[in-house]
Amino acid sequence: MNSPQHYVYQTQGVCSKQIAFDLDGDVIRNVQFTGGCNGNLKAVSKLVDGMTVDKIEAILKGNTCGWKNTSCADQLAIAVRQAYDELA
Repeated sequence: MNSPQHYVYQTQGVCSKQIAFDLDGDVIRNVQFTGGCNGNLKAVSKLVDGMTVDKIEAILKGNTCGWKNTSCADQLAIAVRQAYDELA
């Protein structure tokens, strides 16, 4: 892949409405959540910047929020995997 691809993912079952990020090979950069818990999601975005899809999925997949069976972090793991698989 020559240049990063920009993706926008519509979340499901969480407070944030959307996650946008750049995929450069298998590396995620510039994660931005729309809506949700502003401070926490800014922190998540900073922490995952430069991580691979596999690493993000290993850490965040299955994380829940309160009574929900998903979370914004889980939705991020789903989004990056989906974007990466679309390139394959």
